[in-house]
Amino acid sequence: MPMTEFLTLLNEILKFRLFQLKDSPVTVSSIIMFVAVMVAFVVLSRFTRNVFLGRIFKRLHFDEGTMYTLTRVTHYLIMLMGCMVAFQFIGIDLSGLMVIFGALSVGIGFGLQNLTSNFISGLILLIERPIRVGDRVTIGDTEGDVVEINIRSTEIRSLNNISIIVPNSEFVSSQVINWSHGDLKVRIDIDVGVSYNSDLDTVLRCLNEVAQENKDVLKDPPHEVLHMGFGDSSWDMRLRAWIPNPKKHNNVRSDINCAIVRKFRDNTIEIPFPQRDLNVRSPLPIPLGLTNK
Repeated sequence: MPMTEFLTLLNEILKFRLFQLKDSPVTVSSIIMFVAVMVAFVVLSRFTRNVFLGRIFKRLHFDEGTMYTLTRVTHYLIMLMGCMVAFQFIGIDLSGLMVIFGALSVGIGFGLQNLTSNFISGLILLIERPIRVGDRVTIGDTEGDVVEINIRSTEIRSLNNISIIVPNSEFVSSQVINWSHGDLKVRIDIDVGVSYNSDLDTVLRCLNEVAQENKDVLKDPPHEVLHMGFGDSSWDMRLRAWIPNPKKHNNVRSDINCAIVRKFRDNTIEIPFPQRDLNVRSPLPIPLGLTNK
């Protein structure tokens, strides 16, 4: 095929009209230019986040959550700008798209309510930042670390290394425990019962020693040992201790529990278990006259 014929055929293919949006024809060349512009803005977004913002973050020493929020917002702004430039660059009138989207919005509005709610909630999470990447959170019975906050959902890595995808609206409309929000130090309460026959001063001393000997328990604020009440078979004691890292609260709780068991055994302090008295009554005698019937 001669070169002139090939160029003519290629020109006809590129100018082939696929469809029309209002007064703006959409051709094959328009689609190619649209894709090329969007790819260019994707590359620009990655370059901006990895090179430009990366150097700024290193100099300003931002925390991980702040860096993640700024990079996400920058990415969304660049991609939004890319969409606007791509539509205008290839000659597609945005007003024509608005007419079509406006007509479709009536029919699909109810079906997109959940998606819209998650989208708006994602923006709230990125701007208000009630949770950040790296935070330890508890949702329902699930505890884990925030790995990624997307525009529709948030990924949480559980303590069993399982990825849990949570819709963003759950963080806005439901109660969420954020162990890492604001001040990192948290207080843990360890409850233990001791026998009524125990020496109270020895019990108080042992619990104080357990807190003092644990390297993960903070000196300030100081720990507390409280007598919470009188149970059915024990004094109800509580050790309150502050730790600097909320992600270690389960490990520290386990270490303190083990230390209490050892300390109590060394000081002959009994941890009672629930006891129940069982009374067995003798069966009533059956009259002789009834046995012959």
